Amino acid sequence: MAPEELRSRILSLPEKPGVYKYFDDSGVIIYVGKAKNLKKRVSSYFNKSHDDFKTRVLVRKINTLEYTVVDTEMDALLLENSLIKEFQPKYNINLKDDKSYPYIKITRERFPKVFPMRNPVKDGSEYFGPYASIRIMNTVLDLCKKLYPTRNCNLKMTPKGVAEGKYQICLEYHIGNCKGPCVGSQSEEEYLDSIGQIRRILKGHLGEVKRELKEIMHRAAEELKFEEAQRYKEKLDLLSNYQSKSTIVSPTVGDVEVYSISSTEKQAFVNFLRISQGIIVISRNVEVKKKMGENESEILEHVIGQMRQQYGDDCPQMITSVTVDWPDPNITILEPKAGDKRRLLDLSIKNAMLYRQEKLRQYEKLNPQVRVDRLLEKMREDLRLNELPRHIECFDNSNFQGTYPVSACVVFKDGKPAKQEYRHFNIKTVQGPDDFATMKEAITRRYTRLMEQKEPLPQLLVVDGGKGQLSAAVEALKEINVYSKLAVIGIAKRLEELYYPNDPNPLYIDKRSETLKVIQHMRDEAHRFGITHHRKRRDKGTLKSSLTDIPGIGPAKAKLLLKEFKSVSRIKSASMEILEPIVGKQSAESIVAFYHVQL
Repeated sequence: MAPEELRSRILSLPEKPGVYKYFDDSGVIIYVGKAKNLKKRVSSYFNKSHDDFKTRVLVRKINTLEYTVVDTEMDALLLENSLIKEFQPKYNINLKDDKSYPYIKITRERFPKVFPMRNPVKDGSEYFGPYASIRIMNTVLDLCKKLYPTRNCNLKMTPKGVAEGKYQICLEYHIGNCKGPCVGSQSEEEYLDSIGQIRRILKGHLGEVKRELKEIMHRAAEELKFEEAQRYKEKLDLLSNYQSKSTIVSPTVGDVEVYSISSTEKQAFVNFLRISQGIIVISRNVEVKKKMGENESEILEHVIGQMRQQYGDDCPQMITSVTVDWPDPNITILEPKAGDKRRLLDLSIKNAMLYRQEKLRQYEKLNPQVRVDRLLEKMREDLRLNELPRHIECFDNSNFQGTYPVSACVVFKDGKPAKQEYRHFNIKTVQGPDDFATMKEAITRRYTRLMEQKEPLPQLLVVDGGKGQLSAAVEALKEINVYSKLAVIGIAKRLEELYYPNDPNPLYIDKRSETLKVIQHMRDEAHRFGITHHRKRRDKGTLKSSLTDIPGIGPAKAKLLLKEFKSVSRIKSASMEILEPIVGKQSAESIVAFYHVQL
């Protein structure tokens, strides 16, 4: 990869937690690192000099890089360790270790126990984790124990033994760490319910648990059991401060491949994850150029064949984001809706989307017209237009209690303001606050002039307002015979609704879409441009109708007086002695005489 291409790749990295891999010119992984912010961390290798000799050598050998985005910094730590153990990169020698991750185990017995362990085994028990450190695991375990105390003894409790009193309570019961199921102080049903709640916490399903705790807390408070309500409030606070487990490593997943795809009209971007023994060992992004309008399923099938040929085809399961037709009946293909496998698919989808954004940004930097064409094509699709809206105009009205009505027209070319083409209109035929008539006059004048001067019409006209303003615009366009030559829509301010002629139902566009952002930008520009002109006209009209009626007082002296006195009423009450130093003796006499005659 050329240095310029590598720098461009670094600039387009997301500011999210993840793991990055450096490759040399032979395609060998030479370093794996984790980052809370991928862009900042990777940039730091290339933006400053390094005192460490090994780091300087590493930077010189970097030919290309790949990255995988994860949800949390802890996920990044887990994935980093997994990849280092798998590939043993040369410059990660000091990071290698053979320790296993800590898990929390729920045993399979009549009164299950909950405790920590390493190296899960297939004994029918449930394992939750892994956790990036013993400290984190102990925090989670302590949370579960505080919320729902369980036994830690090795008694083989039977219903008969409990009924006959064969067991004795121990110290754990007296200090509150166990509720004594061995002596019947806690029923088996209640105990298993606690285990169920612990299981939900460890799986990350905190919402249901919190709702139940809130209900119990409110019920206790209503029954005036305030101490009990306080205990449940403390449990709620503990849950609120707990973050659910990682999806990077999961012993319940086993060996599986994950494929997800994100596509545009001409390209597709695929993310591939290989999970071995519940650990992500390979993460790849692939770009595919469409040649004959292939759909996402066809593209994904092609990439699956390529990846399995390159990395082996012994994996028994595949998770895909779209349905694929795979010929091997021994391969199980899943499209999970929930659970650990669904979280892995979501992670893969996120990486495919980020890879797509990164590549499109690179193309747009090399050729800015690519971004313009993509934006206009998106607008054409979102707004249901017949042609690309390269030239758009937007109108907005302004008046003050029906006086000094003006209308503003702003022009956008290729999605950007063309400010030299902005126009404003002083409304001549409308009396009083009539927004619809104002809109009609402005549009009539604008497009009559364009037709007379044989100037090109816009592909799209945007009217700031709802159905009324839109109807006025349509009426004006029809009267001057240009209605069929351009598209017209209205935008209502309250809910950002888009209205079309002869359609009573508004169109709602995704609030995050670029199309809506362009429309909003136009609307805001038209409002700003119109308000600015309206204020100038109103100020000029105010001066002309009041101060400039005084003999010898022109606009310059009127502005000077207003600047000094702030209002006309203060000027009226000012004496000769106060006015004379500001405007001179003759003008001061004129002001006093003028307002004295009026009185």
